[in-house]
Amino acid sequence: MATRIVLLGTAGGPSPKRSRAAPANAVVVDDSLYVVDCGNGVARQIALAGLDIRGLRAMFVTHHHSDHNVDAGTLIQLAWSAGFDRGVDVLGPPPLRTMLSAFRRFADVDIRTRLEDEGRPDIDALVRVHEIAQPGLVYRDARVIVNAALVEHPPMVPSFAFRFDTADRSVVFSGDTAPCKALIDLASGADVLVHEVLHEGGTAEILGRLKNATRLREHLTASHTRLEDVGTVATRAGVRTLVLNHFVPSEGIDDEVWRAGAAQGFAGEIIVGSDLMEL
Repeated sequence: MATRIVLLGTAGGPSPKRSRAAPANAVVVDDSLYVVDCGNGVARQIALAGLDIRGLRAMFVTHHHSDHNVDAGTLIQLAWSAGFDRGVDVLGPPPLRTMLSAFRRFADVDIRTRLEDEGRPDIDALVRVHEIAQPGLVYRDARVIVNAALVEHPPMVPSFAFRFDTADRSVVFSGDTAPCKALIDLASGADVLVHEVLHEGGTAEILGRLKNATRLREHLTASHTRLEDVGTVATRAGVRTLVLNHFVPSEGIDDEVWRAGAAQGFAGEIIVGSDLMEL
């Protein structure tokens, strides 16, 4: 069966948005589901996409900003509540194990009640946590091979991009990053590059309302990829299709503006991502 790529949530940043859900992506091979980042509401987005949450096989967290990790524990708990009874691997940078242990304590009343009252399988025996701190091969099974690269998203260190190679496609998820050679090398020759994007001018209205505008502006410019640079990244990587994702700002800019900006540096196919889009 062909590999499916689903953009579950395409917003950037931690605040809830009206038109875009929080960052999350899915790779689907046969009946197996692989999730990259777990922003708020990811389980609901999986349902809206028509995917079976019980097919969850592995989860990958690019870094520990809350818009990327806040529902990692919740996704596991809800999959288990829906009847998930096979093991899941959860991969991401430290302190992933500590964070999921804290969530497990938070959810203990619900989990213990369902174990005793509903006869569900032991959730702790189903979850395998793998902390990763170095680039390279991080996961493989009969359907996918996943490699990671260390990307530049200060002050979150380490932060990762992930590349999935399947029998018929290769797709790279940039995570949050400034332009960097490690990502370009990881994405070399890939069929699809799903890349975050920052419209620097479009953030002016948002920043104008904030007391911490100066600090936030410094973070955005140092840690993300500007619209005028994202096409160049795709060109240098030699990818076939560039998919814009994790939009900052997430609302108020027309799709054609995003597409035209990326096209300044990339002559291949450009797709402006939207929630629940399947590629």
